[in-house]
Amino acid sequence: MKYLRGFIPWLVFAVVGSFGWQWGALAGLVTAVVLLVADRAAGLKLDYRLLEYGTIVYFVGLALLAFARPDSGLKLYASSLSMGWLAVIAWVSIAVRRPFTMGIARRMAPPEVWHTPLFRHINVVLTAAWALTFTLTAIAQAIVSAYELNVVFTIVIQIAGFVLPVSFTSAYPERARARFLARSGVRTDIQGGLAS
Repeated sequence: MKYLRGFIPWLVFAVVGSFGWQWGALAGLVTAVVLLVADRAAGLKLDYRLLEYGTIVYFVGLALLAFARPDSGLKLYASSLSMGWLAVIAWVSIAVRRPFTMGIARRMAPPEVWHTPLFRHINVVLTAAWALTFTLTAIAQAIVSAYELNVVFTIVIQIAGFVLPVSFTSAYPERARARFLARSGVRTDIQGGLAS
C-alpha cells in the first residue's frame, strides 16, 4: 500500500473539501508540500516525482481559483477536474519516459533493478493502467456533475477509480516477473524460490 502515499494529498482534498473546496485545495497543497519535503529530508532524490510536482501545481491553481471565486461553477466539477489532472500527470509521465509509478516503485524495489527493462516495462504498464482509469473516472465524474446526479454516483465512481488500479497494481508486477522468468528459461520451484 506504499504506492498510495502519493495520493494522500488528493484524499485530504476530498475529505477537507467537504468543508469548502478552497480549504480542501489548501489542505491538499500543504500535504503535498510536506510529503515532498519529507522525501527530500529522507534522502530520496526528487527525480521521478512527476506525481508530486503535478499535485502541487494543481493545488496551487485550484486554491487560487477557489479563494478568488469560491462560488465558481467549476466547484461542481472539482472531482472531475481532479481526476482529469491526475490523468494528465500520468499520460505526460509516460510521454516523457518517467512513468509516475517509478518514483513509488523505487521506494520498494532494490536499486539494482531500477534500470532494467523489466522494471521500466512494469512501470509503464502500471502507469498506463492508472492513466486510463483516471481518464475514464474524470469523464464519468463530469457526466455525473453535468446531470447533477446523486452524490452516491460520485462516491461509487471515485472508489472504483482507485480500487481497480490498486488491484491491478497489486497483481501485475508479480505476473510480469513470472512471465519474464518463464521466457528466460528460469523456473520457480513450489516454494516460490528460483531454480535454474
